[in-house]
Amino acid sequence: MEKIKIIIADDHTMFLEGIVSLLENEESIHIIGKAANGKSALEIIENTLPDIILLDISMPEMDGIEVSKIIKQKHPSVKILIVSTHSNIQMIAKLIRIGVDGYLLKNAEKQELLHAINTIQNGKTYFCKEVEEKNEDNNSKIKSETLQITELSNREKEILILIAQEFTGSEIAEKTFISLNTVNTHRRNLISKLNVKNTAGLVKYAIEYGLLD
Repeated sequence: MEKIKIIIADDHTMFLEGIVSLLENEESIHIIGKAANGKSALEIIENTLPDIILLDISMPEMDGIEVSKIIKQKHPSVKILIVSTHSNIQMIAKLIRIGVDGYLLKNAEKQELLHAINTIQNGKTYFCKEVEEKNEDNNSKIKSETLQITELSNREKEILILIAQEFTGSEIAEKTFISLNTVNTHRRNLISKLNVKNTAGLVKYAIEYGLLD
C-alpha cells in the first residue's frame, strides 16, 4: 500500500515534534516535511506535493486561513486537516467555505487523529465531535446571518466593503458616484439590517463573514 504523504505545519515546536513522534512509526504514513510558519508550508508543498497537510491556524508570516486559500487555489488535490486550539464557529465556517477537508482540536487522541487522516485520504471530510456539536448549536444563527448577507443589495454590499476598508463617507460617495446623503442612508440601513450598533460593528461583520477576501 502506498503511504500517505503528510506535511505538518505548526509554529509550536513541542506540538510539532509531538505530532511527528505520534505518526512517524505508522506504516501507512510518510512525513515528508515540517514547517513552523505558513510561508514555509507553501514552499514545501510546491516542492513535494503531499497528500495531506496538517495545518495550524495561528502561525507567523502567513496564517492557516490564508495558507488554506492558496492551497485550494493552486493545489486542489492537497487535502487540508486543520489542527487547532480554536473552536470559534465563525472561523470554522470560513474555513469550510474555503474548502478544508477536516478540523481537529489539539486535545484529540492519537486514534482520532489517525481516523481523521484516513477519512480525509479516502475522499471524505472529518470534523471532530466538538466542532460538529458547536456547528449544530449555531446552525440556525449562521443560516440567519448568511441570509442577512444574501438579502443585501449589490450596492449595499459595495458600501459595506468600502466602509470596512476604512474609506470615509465622502470618499465612498466619490467612488460610487452617489451623494454623501445616500451613503449615510445606506450606512444606517446596513446597521439596521445586520443588527449591529455602529460603523465598527459593520467592519467587524464584514471581516467575520469574509467579505474582504
